[in-house]
Amino acid sequence: MILKIIGAAGEVTGSSYLVECGASRVLVDCGIFQGKDDDRKNSEPFPFAAGSLDAVLLTHAHMDHSGRIPLLVKEGFKGKVFATLPTLELVKVLWYDSANLMKEEAEWKTKKNSRKGLESVEPLYTAEHVDQAIRHLAASSYDDRISVAPGVSVRFRDAGHILGSAILEVWLEEDGKEVKVVFSGDLGPQETVMERNPAIITDADYVVMESTYGDRLHRSNAESRDEFREVFAKVLKNKGKVFIPSFVVDRAQRVLYELSLLKDEGILGETVPIFFDSPMGVKATEIYRKHMNLLSSEILQYVSEGKDPFSPGKLKYVTSVEDSRAINEVRHSVVVAGSGMVNGGRIVHHLKHGIWDPKNHIVFVGYQAKGTLGRRIVEGEKNIRIAGEDVTVKAEIHTINGFSAHGDRDDLLAWATNFTTSPLFIITHGEPESSLAFSQTLEKAGMKSAVPSPGQEIQLEPNGAAKAVKLPEHPVLLRREELPSVLTEILALASGLRESVPAEGDEDILPLLQSTKVLLETARGKMSAKKV
Repeated sequence: MILKIIGAAGEVTGSSYLVECGASRVLVDCGIFQGKDDDRKNSEPFPFAAGSLDAVLLTHAHMDHSGRIPLLVKEGFKGKVFATLPTLELVKVLWYDSANLMKEEAEWKTKKNSRKGLESVEPLYTAEHVDQAIRHLAASSYDDRISVAPGVSVRFRDAGHILGSAILEVWLEEDGKEVKVVFSGDLGPQETVMERNPAIITDADYVVMESTYGDRLHRSNAESRDEFREVFAKVLKNKGKVFIPSFVVDRAQRVLYELSLLKDEGILGETVPIFFDSPMGVKATEIYRKHMNLLSSEILQYVSEGKDPFSPGKLKYVTSVEDSRAINEVRHSVVVAGSGMVNGGRIVHHLKHGIWDPKNHIVFVGYQAKGTLGRRIVEGEKNIRIAGEDVTVKAEIHTINGFSAHGDRDDLLAWATNFTTSPLFIITHGEPESSLAFSQTLEKAGMKSAVPSPGQEIQLEPNGAAKAVKLPEHPVLLRREELPSVLTEILALASGLRESVPAEGDEDILPLLQSTKVLLETARGKMSAKKV
């Protein structure tokens, strides 16, 4: 019995794990990579034959967990994709939208290449491949144990992350031995607003656990809502515009609900137009309405009072390109649009026309992966190129992590402490510093943990977690072609620091900056020597 880490090791996207048990091979998640070097990563061949897989187990619909399944089918996968019913409904929306965006991007790159005499560009997959992938979907209910391949069975448990999200309890049986592996998927917070609390699981030999926010804490719901109110108080005062880049599944619905609360409190008023600019988001919201019974008690209470949690004030759903462009002429408004990391979608168009205005505000309500435009803006980069145009960032930037559908460090630790069988926690789905920090948090709490590297294989044994040796740690090696983007990130960080120099109390900061300066000078010296 073997567990192989395919993706989401040392990064937040590209989640994927291969489980081998006897002759059975089952893939847990098959996510797309987002951020730095994503085109290369997504187009690389799978490290296994797609046709050799018996099944795919899907934790939830987000593209960083589901986005390469149509490619898997394109490459020859013949089995079933097991997931909860809401997840299956959501991925249909996400996959078709993704295929359309890939088609448009490939056509644009092909036109650009043709002028240089270069080859045409093909999309990763097409709508036809999505059609084929949908025929492989198989609905699974929460809490029922089902067989998915010889020697492999699974039970889906509510993860409290987004609608339909699941923790997977996976049992492997071979030659009379049984091993239980739990995959956390993405875990919601312990104090929920949109979804229910993550299910409590107490026994496992191994736990593959996410660590997106494993090194930090979110503000409380009350604090996050106060910050949200403050933003709108400023906007109402100076008649500016609020741009909210948002993932269209769950985060957008949370934002609409928070805007509904502001309207109920009389803060937002009746005159400020709200644009939800996402055809895909409109479809996702309808799926949320269909499965309202799976949402939190807070949402159910709101519905019981005869109110729609996803329809605040003067809300207008925007679908056509023409109506989207017309929003530029509305100076005082709220614009919610995808993508959440500003690496595509209609939000790019809106920010191009409004990020330069100091009256405007940009509210980030989700994680920004390394290499994305959203990450660069959050880290303080002032001069950016967006939609082919150089723009100066003058809008006020806000980050409200309390609206995240991910649990923070303490939420993750609270969930992990439910286990009573002393499993080995395999920490993934986090940037290196976050995964390492959370691994150390677990160790301090008396639990065993390890941070794997991409491609690492783990031999699974019954009760093996109790005796397992800590996995060897490998440094994250950069490719030569990644050097320019790393230098860009360093410049962005330095620019952000310069904008936030404290007036006093910097005694503990100066030594860090001086050490950084020495390292950069050393790197410059080595680069200069190689040129000679």
